[in-house]
Amino acid sequence: MRAIATLLIQRGENGKTFRQSYRIDYEPGESLLDALRRIRNEQDPTLAFRYSCINANACKECMLLVDGKVTYACTARLEPREMHLEPLPNKTLLRDLVTEIAPPDERIHGKRAQRT
Repeated sequence: MRAIATLLIQRGENGKTFRQSYRIDYEPGESLLDALRRIRNEQDPTLAFRYSCINANACKECMLLVDGKVTYACTARLEPREMHLEPLPNKTLLRDLVTEIAPPDERIHGKRAQRT
């Protein structure tokens, strides 16, 4: 019998959020980022999360809450249990697990910093 991981993911946008449950085969050593990518590829292509690297912890794009603690999805390990995933608190929610992480003056649509 295969072990199963259940990811309860907070989803939504514009102040309307809900929790969605995804069951996925547990693979020892797999990161949460690997599991999220597998869910998006195999179960739900609408699931939104952010990443730039894989297992390098260099870009800081995949930060999220796992069971109430801030962590990187690329370094957190998938476990054969129920895991709660939420977007970063105190950040503007864009959609699902994606929040605005760049400072306002570094955003493309924001004001550009003045050069001296």
